[in-house]
Amino acid sequence: MNLSMTDAKQYAPATERNREPILEVLLRVLPPTGNILEISSGTGEHAIFFAPRLKPRIWIPSDPQLYLRESITAWREEFPSDYLAAPLAIDTTDEHWSVEKQNVNIVAIVNINMIHIAPWSACLGLMAGAKRILPPRGILYLYGPYKQSGKHTAPSNEAFDESLQARDPAWGVRNLEDVVNVAKKQNLQLLEVIQMPANNISVVFERF
Repeated sequence: MNLSMTDAKQYAPATERNREPILEVLLRVLPPTGNILEISSGTGEHAIFFAPRLKPRIWIPSDPQLYLRESITAWREEFPSDYLAAPLAIDTTDEHWSVEKQNVNIVAIVNINMIHIAPWSACLGLMAGAKRILPPRGILYLYGPYKQSGKHTAPSNEAFDESLQARDPAWGVRNLEDVVNVAKKQNLQLLEVIQMPANNISVVFERF
C-alpha cells in the first residue's frame, strides 16, 4: 500500500486480479435488492468497482482503521456512485456494530481477505454479527485462501501462511472446516464452496 501526502487513496494490487471473478459470484449469490455490508473493506477499490455493477443494491463499505476509511472516501470521491454509501467504522469484535445502532437493514455481508489477516476473534465476531443482523435467508460471502481438512491446497498458500504468522502469530490461513463449524453455531448454513483463481475460494453461507 502506498500513501502520498496529497492523496489518501491506498492501493491493493490483488484487487484488480480478483475483482472480476468475485463479481461473477456475487451477481449470482447476492439478493437482488437491499443493502450489502462489506466488512473490512480495506482500500475501497473493491467497493468502487462492485457498487455500480451490483445496482440497485446499495454497497456499504466499512473498516475499523481510520486511514483505510479515508482511502475509501477518497476513492468514492473520485468514482462517485449513487449505490455506494459512505464508509462505516466497524470492528467485528465489537459487541454491537454501527449498522445495528442505526437500524440499517442488511440483506447480505461480504468479507474479502480478512479472516487470515486478523486474529481468530475477528472471525468469531464476524459470525456473531452476521447472526445478529442478517435476516432469514440473508447471505454471508467470504473470499480468501483456506486450508481444507487441515491441509494447504497449494504450496503458495503454505508459504503465504508462514509469512503471515511471521508477521503476527495470531494471523494465518484458517481451516475451512473450523470456519464452517463456527458459522453453524451462529445459525449460518454453508451453501457453496467455489474454487477461485490463485488458490482462493469463495464460501457462501445462508442465515437460518
